[in-house]
Amino acid sequence: MYLCGVNWNIIHLDEIDSTNCWLKEHGEGDMVVWADFQTAGRGCGTNTWESERGKNLLFSVLLHPQNLHASRQFSIPAMVSVALCEILEKRLNGQRVEIKWPNDIYVNGRKIAGILIENTLQGNTVKNSIVGIGLNVNQKDFKGDAPNPVSLFHLTGQEINRETLLHECLHGLKVPFKEENIFLSFKERCFLKGKEAVYEDSYGRFKATITNVEPDGRLVMTDEDGQERRYAFKEVKFIL
Repeated sequence: MYLCGVNWNIIHLDEIDSTNCWLKEHGEGDMVVWADFQTAGRGCGTNTWESERGKNLLFSVLLHPQNLHASRQFSIPAMVSVALCEILEKRLNGQRVEIKWPNDIYVNGRKIAGILIENTLQGNTVKNSIVGIGLNVNQKDFKGDAPNPVSLFHLTGQEINRETLLHECLHGLKVPFKEENIFLSFKERCFLKGKEAVYEDSYGRFKATITNVEPDGRLVMTDEDGQERRYAFKEVKFIL
C-alpha cells in the first residue's frame, strides 16, 4: 500500500498556529508544511506540544491513501509510527525506539516524538489524511509539564540539521508497505508490551499487561485477575 506520491511540495514557515491547521486550510496534492515555531501546537485531544523556537522538527504531511476502508484507518498511524521508529534508530545507531500506544514515540522510557493524525472520510473510505509530527531534535531544556521528554541532542550530544532530518522522515513515508507486516512491527515495538504496569480507566487504577494491538487500533491487555480488557483511544491512561 502507498500512502503518498513521489514529489513533495515542501513549505517552510517561521511561525504558525499549527501545521495541521495550516494544511487543513491550504493543503493540496502531496504537500508538506514545517515550521520553526507553533503558537498553538497540539497533541491528541486537549494536549499541547512544547517546543522551543527553531529547535525541533514540527511538520505535517498531507497523505492520500489508496482504497483504504474507514475500518482500516489505524493502518495510517501504525505505518507512520513504525517508519518514524526506523528513521530514529538509524540516527541512534540502532538504539531501540518504541511506540507508546497509540501515538507517541519513546526512547528509554522517555518521549521523543508525538503524532497527531486527522482523517477526512469520503463514504466508507479515507479520502486524505493529515499527519502531524512533533520531534524533539535540538532542545536541551523542557520547561512544560510533560513528565518525561527527551531530544536527539540529549541522546547523541550533537545538534542535528532539522531540514536534513525532515527529508529523512519524508523518504521513510514513501516506502510501500504490507498492512500485516506493519501491524506486526507496531505490536513488536509496543511500549511496555509483556510487562505489568499501572493504568487507569473510568473505573480507576489497575495493574495489567499489554498483550496485543488489534487491527482497528484497540489496545488489549490482561489485568492482574486474569481478565482481558480492550480499550479504544482515550479510554485508558498510562500511569508512568
